[in-house]
Amino acid sequence: MVKESRAVPLSASCVVHRGELLGLLDEINEALPSDFTSAQKLLAHREEIIEEGRQSAEKLIAHAREEVARMVEQTAIVAAAREEAGRLVDEAHAQVEKERAEVDAYIDSRLATLEVILNKTLEAVNRGRERLAGASDKDVLSQLADE
Repeated sequence: MVKESRAVPLSASCVVHRGELLGLLDEINEALPSDFTSAQKLLAHREEIIEEGRQSAEKLIAHAREEVARMVEQTAIVAAAREEAGRLVDEAHAQVEKERAEVDAYIDSRLATLEVILNKTLEAVNRGRERLAGASDKDVLSQLADE
């Protein structure tokens, strides 16, 4: 329409039919998607949107830093707890070994006492059998004197 319009003499201007041009502009406006209007609104408010995004990002970063600090603290607590648990287990093993050694020593001393008693009993039984077998009283007395 502009190419075919009449030129104004001695200028770069041209004469176009206002009604036709406005009709064409209305058709173009209707043909544009509604997203164009939304985009225009976004462009008008872009600084606000950018600032909101920046603030949101800063909040997320601060929250992430807090979460990392909490996790590191928990990791330190867990490490300390594991170390303490290991120490307690080692102490318990040492205590068990000590008590086992004491029990073994006690049982060994009781068995030694029982061995002595059994040996004396066996000797008494042997002497009694010898008497029954006809050993002389003199032999028995000499054995008692030897002991």
